[in-house]
Amino acid sequence: MTALQALTLRPITAADVPVVAEIHVTAFHEPGNDALERALASLREELDRPWARVWVACVGERVVGAFVAWVVADEVHVLDVATHLRERRKGIGRALVTELVALARREHARHMYLEVRRSNDAAIALYRGAGFAAVGLRERYYGDDEDALEMALTFDAQTGAVVPKADDLERG
Repeated sequence: MTALQALTLRPITAADVPVVAEIHVTAFHEPGNDALERALASLREELDRPWARVWVACVGERVVGAFVAWVVADEVHVLDVATHLRERRKGIGRALVTELVALARREHARHMYLEVRRSNDAAIALYRGAGFAAVGLRERYYGDDEDALEMALTFDAQTGAVVPKADDLERG
């Protein structure tokens, strides 16, 4: 059985928070000696927000990835999708994004939105593969002044199917 075959996705528990915080800090190269403490505090806050959806991907009992999203009205805002560094390129990120799209459908969302580093070709390809399109640019969005691509996915109001859309801008 491959890791992906053994992969399960479920809502986060309080016991998962330390591992997910560590995955977040390493995946996003968070700076500072207090990065882990900030990530822990942020995740604990998400657990208290009724609009937050935090899920983990597990191989057996081991947490290998997670996502954080907010469900607001008829929109889903994706805050984070992260996979443990040693578990990348195994389909875990794709499984998390697939679950995010399924979550949006269950919540009857009309739109999903996210920001991604302009240089993160792997993540951009993953999101495009799920139907997201680049719709805007946020200049100097990240702490190191890198730009973010704004990406969006739209669902048909009647069927819930993803509405195909071409990018509104180039990453160039």
